[in-house]
Amino acid sequence: MFVDTLAFQQVTLLIAAVMVCYVGVAAALAMRRNDAAGVRSALRSGAIPLGSVGAIATLIAIWGEIAWPLPGSYNILFTDVYMLFGVTLVVLAVSMAATARLQFAGLFALVAGGVTIAYGWAGYGLNMTKDPLETFLLYGAFGLAGILAFPTTLFVDHYLAHPESTIFAAKTASTHSRPAFAGASRAVQPVVPGVPYASDAPTPTVASKFRVPIYINAALIVFLVMMALAALAALLYLNTTVPAHLAYAP
Repeated sequence: MFVDTLAFQQVTLLIAAVMVCYVGVAAALAMRRNDAAGVRSALRSGAIPLGSVGAIATLIAIWGEIAWPLPGSYNILFTDVYMLFGVTLVVLAVSMAATARLQFAGLFALVAGGVTIAYGWAGYGLNMTKDPLETFLLYGAFGLAGILAFPTTLFVDHYLAHPESTIFAAKTASTHSRPAFAGASRAVQPVVPGVPYASDAPTPTVASKFRVPIYINAALIVFLVMMALAALAALLYLNTTVPAHLAYAP
């Protein structure tokens, strides 16, 4: 029996891409404020919706792998990568909820992203769908986002492990307003028992401004842009699928 779940599957792709973008932006803004608690809060808050989408996608993919509802090789092209998509979201959501290291979920996404691009390229070369180019762009966008997720999770893990690390902070600057002549100043200063000389007082410093390094900012921005492009690709692909999905129900 043919059951058309493709439109709903594309909806889950769109929801997941938008959610990852939103969580990523919230975490990046908190990181720029050196707010480690804010980063963890953004990750934990996004775990439930992302995990829900991932669980639904995984269940649909398992059913599709068993039932083969689509005619011909569409089952392999669509269901295999959809399974990877669902499991990746589940692994990521569990890591976010447990505040565990994200790099292992990022490594999973890296491999899944490479496989997704390979499937998309093969489907495009074999002309396996009615919209081979759009399908390849969809697979390519999500695949690249998965690949870029690995370095992004590495940076987030490093920040959460060392939020006050000097790698993220500018150098402190001393507030020397004029040269200190200790000998001359001591000669004219009154000697009061128990009161230290002015020259012996600690030199005040200006608090350093927290700055995320450029290469980390660039990695976060590139990842978020790619996720936004993946969401756009899912939206455009959904726009071509929904009319046929509604007009020609099985």
